[in-house]
Amino acid sequence: MSRRKKAQVRSKSAAARLSGARIEKDSLGEFPVPAGAYWGVNAGRAEENFPISGRKINPGIISAYCQVKKAAAAVNLKAGRLPAAKAKAVIRAADEVLSGRLRGEFIVDRFQAGAGTSTNMNVNEVLCNRALELLGHKKGDYAKLSPNDHVNMGQSTNDTYPTAVHLAALAALEEFGAAAGRLAASLAGRGKEFSGILKSGRTHLQDAVPVMLGREFSAYAAAVRASARHVARTAADLRTLGIGGSAAGTGMNTHPAFARGMARELSRLTGFRLLKAPDLMHAMQSQAPLGRVSSALRDFAVELGRICNDLRLLSSGPATGLAEISLPPVQAGSSIMPGKVNPSIPEMVNMVCFRVIGNDLGVSLAVGAGQLELNVMMPLIAENLLESAELLAAACRQLALRCVDGITADAGRCADYAHRSMGLATALAPSLGYLAAADVAKRALASGKTITGLLEAEGRLSGKALSRLLDPARMTRPDRR
Repeated sequence: MSRRKKAQVRSKSAAARLSGARIEKDSLGEFPVPAGAYWGVNAGRAEENFPISGRKINPGIISAYCQVKKAAAAVNLKAGRLPAAKAKAVIRAADEVLSGRLRGEFIVDRFQAGAGTSTNMNVNEVLCNRALELLGHKKGDYAKLSPNDHVNMGQSTNDTYPTAVHLAALAALEEFGAAAGRLAASLAGRGKEFSGILKSGRTHLQDAVPVMLGREFSAYAAAVRASARHVARTAADLRTLGIGGSAAGTGMNTHPAFARGMARELSRLTGFRLLKAPDLMHAMQSQAPLGRVSSALRDFAVELGRICNDLRLLSSGPATGLAEISLPPVQAGSSIMPGKVNPSIPEMVNMVCFRVIGNDLGVSLAVGAGQLELNVMMPLIAENLLESAELLAAACRQLALRCVDGITADAGRCADYAHRSMGLATALAPSLGYLAAADVAKRALASGKTITGLLEAEGRLSGKALSRLLDPARMTRPDRR
């Protein structure tokens, strides 16, 4: 169905809501809402305005937002601003959503009005209407409990949306960190398993000095760990929250203790050590912390993509490529070529990496698009960043489970390449000199002989001397010489 057709269907469905609907009001006038819906007029207008992607708000943002609203109700209750019955009803409604209930009531598209106002109001309305039920009232009876006056008390989209995104990102990055650690451990395991396998190194895709296959994989593990640490370092800034800034960072309509109280309460609810931002206006104007995390995820994707490129190259063949390693077969590789098996998992991961790199460009542009006291591009920043973290976590898990864990090596083929490599001449340079060693390499290549075979045939070096010079430990480990 085309987008135009979808919009027409939605328009018809909106008209159909007039039958058996409750009528809600906002500053624009009346709006029909299905009687059973927990969302209200603001979410309804957003649904009609933004039939864009068909992808609803990221579930992580919904959960984080409910934690923000739950904390706000508790802090406002403690401050004596929100009556106990109302506060407890909002808290219980938030707990229900956090447990998985009412998720279908969050109907706003990911591409929506700037700053995330539609998301904030969708959450306010759902929690309010569920709280009204818990208090024994009808949905939409906002004179008893209001989405704006009570659920959103002392808050603004300006400070709640960035706070929710920080919390959602911290949670997503925990999963990402665990998945990256799992992948690094798998790569390190192959490094240990392949530690005794000598192979030809390659630079510029040409023969280079011999290396150990295990050290290649250990280096991959080190790259994953280093990049994951970089992500973790940037994520530390997300623990500083601008909550309490209210509208434009002024703190307007908040209790004096609201900002610090929210940081304490959210720390308790989430398990993260969270702090009030020292400058609430700065926290609202600049979304650079989220930009830095996105950039770190991009850097991780660049490293991960490089590693997957190597896995695909090292396993190329099996008859006409390098074929030094074999990846576990996970599916048929061709609809026409029988028996063909492709490096499907690394290919998938490469595509994920490209997506993450593209997401970061969007985040960078959006972070730079902040104007004066607010960045209205927050929804794009949030969705791209969370998607990147979630995609990389899933890709790392599958790469470890369905690929790296099952990689095997062809030790004989690796050794054959190593002994036929022109890079062996490098080990001879200290004894023969650079030019003489280069001459040996050229003549060996022209004759089809190995460097070792040529030197033995010419009698220029004894077998004992050759064995010493071309010993794998001497060539690949300077500390073992």
